[in-house]
Amino acid sequence: MTTPHRSTVPGRPSPARHMPAIAAIVIGLLFALPLVWVLAGSLRPGSRVLGSLGELSWRSLIPTDATLHNYVTLFQGEFGRAVLNSVLVAAVTVALGLLVSASAAFGLSVFEFRGRGLVFAVILLSFMIPFDAIAIPLSSLFRDWDLQNTYAGLILPGIGNGLAVFLLRQFFLAVPKELVEAARIDGLSWWGVFTRIHLPLSRPALIGAGLTLFTFQWQSYMWPLLIGTEPSKQLGPIALGTLQGQMVVDYGQVFAAAVVLTVIPLVVLLRLQRHFTQSIASSGLK
Repeated sequence: MTTPHRSTVPGRPSPARHMPAIAAIVIGLLFALPLVWVLAGSLRPGSRVLGSLGELSWRSLIPTDATLHNYVTLFQGEFGRAVLNSVLVAAVTVALGLLVSASAAFGLSVFEFRGRGLVFAVILLSFMIPFDAIAIPLSSLFRDWDLQNTYAGLILPGIGNGLAVFLLRQFFLAVPKELVEAARIDGLSWWGVFTRIHLPLSRPALIGAGLTLFTFQWQSYMWPLLIGTEPSKQLGPIALGTLQGQMVVDYGQVFAAAVVLTVIPLVVLLRLQRHFTQSIASSGLK
C-alpha cells in the first residue's frame, strides 16, 4: 500500500495558511495609497501637486522637495480657528450627549412604564432618518430662536443621538437586576444606582457612544454650513470647502487641510478602537 504524497514537510506550516494575511496586507496597501498620495501632496508646493501625476513612480508617493510651508500658511489663516472650533464643538457635544444619552438609556432599561417600547422604537427611527433631510427646516427654527452663528446652535443638534442611546441601553440591560435590587434595599437612590453602578460598569459602552457622537459632529458639513455662516464660527469641513472654492486653488494647502481633518479623528479612533469594538460586541448580549 502506498502512502499519499504530501506537498509539505511535516511540522512546517502550509503556505496557504499565510494567504489571508498576505491578502489583507495587499488590500490595506491599496486602500492606503490614496491617503499616502494626499499626505505627499500636502508636503509639496501647490503648483507641483498635480504635476506628480504625470509620471507615476515612487516620487509620486515620496516627495523629494518636501516642505511644511503649506501647513504653516494654512494655520496662519482662518483654518486654524476653524479646527479649534471643530475640536470645541465636538468635545462639548460628546460631554453633553453622553449625559443625555446615558440618562435616556438608563430610564429605558430600568424603569417599567407604559409605552416604553414605543419610545424606544421612535428613538431607533430617529437615527435611521438622514439628518440632512431635516436640516433645512431645523435651521429655520434655529434662526427664529436667534441661535444662528452661535456655538449652541452648532452643538445642540448633535446632543441627541439615537444610536448612542441604543448602544447604552443594550449595555445597561446586561447589568444584573439583583445588583440593582440590592443597592435599592441598602437605601441607594435611583441617581445613585445610575452613577455608582451603571456608569462605572459601562465604560466600554460610554466610549463607543462617545465615538459615535464625536464622529457625527466632526464630519458634519451641511448643518455648520447652514447655521455657522460667520468666519469666526466656521468649522473645519466648511473651511476646507472654502479653500476648494477659491478662484485659484492651492492644492498643497487643500491637501494639508484634508490631512489635518483626517489625522485628528484617526488618532482618537485608533486610541479607543478596542473599547469601541467591545461596546459593539456587548450591545447585543443580555
